[in-house]
Amino acid sequence: MSWIEWYNSLAKPSWTPAPANIGLIWQILYPIILLSFGFVFVQAFRKKLPWRVATPFAINIVANLLFTPIQFGMRNLSLAAVDILIVWATIILMMVVVWRHYRWVAIAQVPYFVWVTLATVLQLSITAMNW
Repeated sequence: MSWIEWYNSLAKPSWTPAPANIGLIWQILYPIILLSFGFVFVQAFRKKLPWRVATPFAINIVANLLFTPIQFGMRNLSLAAVDILIVWATIILMMVVVWRHYRWVAIAQVPYFVWVTLATVLQLSITAMNW
């Protein structure tokens, strides 16, 4: 069974966005993530920003990139739920630790945080509905 057939076979809340809409949202968010995360890493490499500030950004991007293989490759809803909680929590941490250094980076994370909050509630709902 393909990943889309598997995903379509899952019980989901009625408010679940269509896969095409989810993809569109990520197409909007990834450039924001690339620019703001890239800036943080460049500043950390230049020693203009402590690495402790860049660390949650690194954890976040790794967890974000692992979500798709966990969810659709391994088809492990529980592990995907844990992963997305890590993504969500690290966004909050990122915004807090970078605020005093570069407020624009923290503010740039707001759309990402809003989307991941919705995606986290969705993932937890799907996980619970298919337990």
